[in-house]
Amino acid sequence: MTTSSAAPASLDVEVVVIAARIGADGPELVAHPSLAALHDQLVAIGLTGKADELVRLPALEGSRATLAVVGLGATLSADTARRAAGSAVRQLAGAASIALAFGLDDEAHVHAMIEGAALAAYAFTDYRAKTAAKVKTPVGAVTVCTAAAISAEAIERIRIVTEQIALVRDLTNRSGGDLYPQSFADAAIAAAKGAPVTVEVWDEKKLAAEGCGGIIGIGQGSSRPPRLVKVSYAPAGAEKHVALVGKGITYDTGGYSLKPAEAMNGMQNDMGGAAVSLGLVLAAARLGLPVRLTAFLCMSENLVSSTAIRVNDILTIRGGTTVEVMNTDAEGRLVMADGLVLASEEGPDAIIDVATLTGAAIVALGRRTVGVMGDDELVGAIVEAGKQTGEPHWHMPLPEELRPQLDSRFADMANLKVGNRDGGMLVAGIFLKEFIGTGADGSPIPWAHLDIAGAAVNEGPAYGYLAEGATGVSVRTLLTAIEHRFTA
Repeated sequence: MTTSSAAPASLDVEVVVIAARIGADGPELVAHPSLAALHDQLVAIGLTGKADELVRLPALEGSRATLAVVGLGATLSADTARRAAGSAVRQLAGAASIALAFGLDDEAHVHAMIEGAALAAYAFTDYRAKTAAKVKTPVGAVTVCTAAAISAEAIERIRIVTEQIALVRDLTNRSGGDLYPQSFADAAIAAAKGAPVTVEVWDEKKLAAEGCGGIIGIGQGSSRPPRLVKVSYAPAGAEKHVALVGKGITYDTGGYSLKPAEAMNGMQNDMGGAAVSLGLVLAAARLGLPVRLTAFLCMSENLVSSTAIRVNDILTIRGGTTVEVMNTDAEGRLVMADGLVLASEEGPDAIIDVATLTGAAIVALGRRTVGVMGDDELVGAIVEAGKQTGEPHWHMPLPEELRPQLDSRFADMANLKVGNRDGGMLVAGIFLKEFIGTGADGSPIPWAHLDIAGAAVNEGPAYGYLAEGATGVSVRTLLTAIEHRFTA
């Protein structure tokens, strides 16, 4: 990824991409009056300037490069620039080199373009043997044409962050047959190599000794036992400490509360929250952010066997809280409970958990918006960071009147109320809240819960900088929120 102030026609690239937005009289080319003569041609071929449109035109005069026009949508902003740059790079896959000549010189816009291009230059082909040729190779080289002075440090920051997002996407896209608790733990160790972090892995014996009944309980139906991975980044001089908890269900059948066949599809992605937490810590560590981060990745397979937990079994979470399992498919909250207690014991300034937790989140918010619950100020910081990064996050409530749904006949609480589907995403958040500890002053530790069930995977079609598959959602948002709130 490079930037250049040279005229697009003088660059030795395969494709020059310009941008158009929706105008009153058809597509409006952005900051390229010299190409205004193209207007009628673009109208004739049906281009409107809406997001994700892209057309190819003949070569520019005096240049070997062909011309492409990509849509920005109705407005120009950092987010629309990010998406348009990503859309161009994604749709021009197979090209050896392209130049993005949007005519933008605002630093925020250019940073967003570079980020969008980097996010779009991703492809997951690990399982293609005879059909690899069907997937076009990501664009080899991207030049962003701008008069803005973009530092090498800024480009390096984008590279580090997007590489960790690629890690999250790789892990989340992997088959559940290959990514199970131990192999996930091994992947975390490998990914952390060279970063200023420590990685500690708890096996099933350690988990049992530490009283992590949720992780053990959900994992006991699999021949591949559960793991907890603790990833710690503790830079010298850091004044604040944020703990992260990630759901790492490497495959979720629903257990004895078995999912229907169509709902089983995609359940290898149910470890996305743990992958996001891992990628976030590694990005912060490689950037050298002055904040301490500790991530607890809670890894189990939720399978059906003679050793799997049953409905009405009672599990003891770390710290002693007992939970009656009313539905074995509400398993994520049980492994997360152990992680939240462990995180609370660290005495951090805040706890943030990330999980593909409920189908109810998809019903409520669709597949591109993350639901966020918890402490109002912390949630507000995350939602605002999402606006800055172009990742929609929405503040959801935790209504007190829903708490009785978690009452149990025999245990301290239940994991849900059978037959009641009201506010399922919110009830799950209320369950998690029960396991947030108190700080030194006796008040609850500030906490935010992100339900990424919808946004963690793009089920298709491709859009902006995202192809089908894992998205790595919330890494950029949480990194921005943590940096703004805990490193000032």
